[in-house]
Amino acid sequence: MDQHFRNGRFLNPGTVEHGFRALFRWIRNRTPGPWPAWIPSQPGPPPPAQVNGSDLRVTFINHSSVLLQTAGCNLLTDPIWSRRASPVSFAGPLRHRDPGLRFEDLPRIDAILLSHNHYDHFDKPTLRRLCRRDRPVVFCALGDAPALRRLGFREIYEKDWEQSQSWGPFQVHCVPAQHFAARTPFDRNRTLWCGWVLESPSGNIYFAGDTGFGPFFEQVRKRFAPLRLALLPIGAFAPEWFMGPVHMTPEQAVEACRILDAATAVGIHYGTFALADDGYADPPARLRQALHAARDASPFWLLPEGEGRLVPELPLETAAVAVPGQTSPDRNPIPGDRAAFSFRTGP
Repeated sequence: MDQHFRNGRFLNPGTVEHGFRALFRWIRNRTPGPWPAWIPSQPGPPPPAQVNGSDLRVTFINHSSVLLQTAGCNLLTDPIWSRRASPVSFAGPLRHRDPGLRFEDLPRIDAILLSHNHYDHFDKPTLRRLCRRDRPVVFCALGDAPALRRLGFREIYEKDWEQSQSWGPFQVHCVPAQHFAARTPFDRNRTLWCGWVLESPSGNIYFAGDTGFGPFFEQVRKRFAPLRLALLPIGAFAPEWFMGPVHMTPEQAVEACRILDAATAVGIHYGTFALADDGYADPPARLRQALHAARDASPFWLLPEGEGRLVPELPLETAAVAVPGQTSPDRNPIPGDRAAFSFRTGP
């Protein structure tokens, strides 16, 4: 922890964090892209109660909330059903569309993966509802356990980067991300931020959390390849001079997918809350352009909110010969279909 904790606060090794002068510069010169006031949509169909065996089902709810179902377990990443990502009901980032699934249609949730404590990722009203209904296990980064206990959670695994926890059929690994944490003007970086890797019998799953681009993608590949699925953020990147240390561009997400050598990727963290200056349509449009320019490798899905999809299994030659710490062999790409954008990425 010495490399990312100093004087009572966490930090991103090798990255210079913007100060208040840069923040004021951004605020003074903002040119936000367009967002519809509201995007009408119908909720997706209720997911199955569970998915067994080696099948892996991913449902994009929206923003960074994703339902993962495999090996008889249901896991949620950064769940938020609230109307605002804010400590108050009358101010703060407002939703521009409903969650892709109704809360009542969620299957029983066995575990929650939390990346950090920002309001759009650590939503106390949603977490409280899940705790009362399902009593799930929660995996969180250092410093977030006390707040979770106050919400009623009892089984909490609070981890530093590179720490792991056995749970059910999984080995759950806390991995580095490049971001920051705060819920008030006075607690900046008092808690940690992270990504998560699930080692499972059905293949390894990577949830990058909320992150800028960094060398840790190579570290994740070396340690956990082959990855069956990677959840990668693509939004809230503009202006890049300001947001770059904490949010990836779509082009960087494509590069991260190439570095990770993930068999399938899903784009997250876009299209729900206007958190930066990129417009509503910018992340998907730039991702399409970046993927069309790429030449070879794996599908990168943009799933409509509420859509669930079975993730293809790892090709047999990859699953059979890949060893953590070694590069996976070349794969035959698995074609997508019209239900989501599905492109090929890679070197």
